[in-house]
Amino acid sequence: MPVLHIVTGPTAVGKTELTLRWAEANNAEILSCDSLLFYQGMDIGTAKPTKEERSRVAHHGIDLVPPSEAFNVARYIEVAKHAIEDIASRGKSILVTGGSGFYLKAFFAPVVDPLVIPQEIEMEVDKLYDCEGLNGVVSRLRQVSPEDTDRIDLCNPRRVIPALKRCLASGCSISELKARLREAPLPFANLPKTGVLLQRDRSIIRKRITERTRAMLQAGLIDEVTRLREMGFEQNPSACGSIGYREVIDMQNGSLTEENLESTISLHTDQLVSKQLKWFRTQLPKLHPLNLDDPGLIEDPLVALTEAFAIHLVE
Repeated sequence: MPVLHIVTGPTAVGKTELTLRWAEANNAEILSCDSLLFYQGMDIGTAKPTKEERSRVAHHGIDLVPPSEAFNVARYIEVAKHAIEDIASRGKSILVTGGSGFYLKAFFAPVVDPLVIPQEIEMEVDKLYDCEGLNGVVSRLRQVSPEDTDRIDLCNPRRVIPALKRCLASGCSISELKARLREAPLPFANLPKTGVLLQRDRSIIRKRITERTRAMLQAGLIDEVTRLREMGFEQNPSACGSIGYREVIDMQNGSLTEENLESTISLHTDQLVSKQLKWFRTQLPKLHPLNLDDPGLIEDPLVALTEAFAIHLVE
């Protein structure tokens, strides 16, 4: 039975190079667990592994759909199951890596139930978002689930839009849906898992965020957004509303100056890190912490990662 080796951590902590090195050293292939790497053409703003990096280690779960097409956790679970079976069939080790907490949770707990959203409800909510924006969707959600709207991030269309669709389709409130979800089957229950949470001092993460944002802009993030808008990615709130992309759109639409673009992206990324850290702490099982600023790890964190995998099976 294959073991799932899981590495996560906040944005800019330094997952990419370390996981590449571990995969190379352990005959592994990588299953991405980053909800923005699914989208074709969203390369610079997502820090998607480059062609060179993907030539070093085979990756799965990347460039699955056009940026205009919505992707969800139910589809990801099917992709992940197929990838795990494929990797294991060739005698390779499996390394799951990424910082998208909700998708990571799918490896440990039920995150979807069999509820089918009727097409008319999909269209109704999408039209509401197009016409009235996020505020219109939040207002409607408050009507159908008035006591539960504090349970989700109301500033995140990737949370609010699906929540409204599910409430309307089921006739249930958010809390009722959550209770039903707890009884759903575990998609990866039969697979042993070992997991590591990469950490750094927040001041160092902020510095890395600033450097990363500047590098993305220098690499052509603005031009990438222009191309994506031509491809229709604004039809997909999960894509166009993600950090880096939404700020460039605001600049192109005149609501943000180019002078403030870099600092705004960095600020929003730092706020995302705070949310990620809370999610890892409250929504995932306890993973083995590995602080990459520890002087004992700086020389070769690969050894520490390998040792952590060996001793820390996730219940």
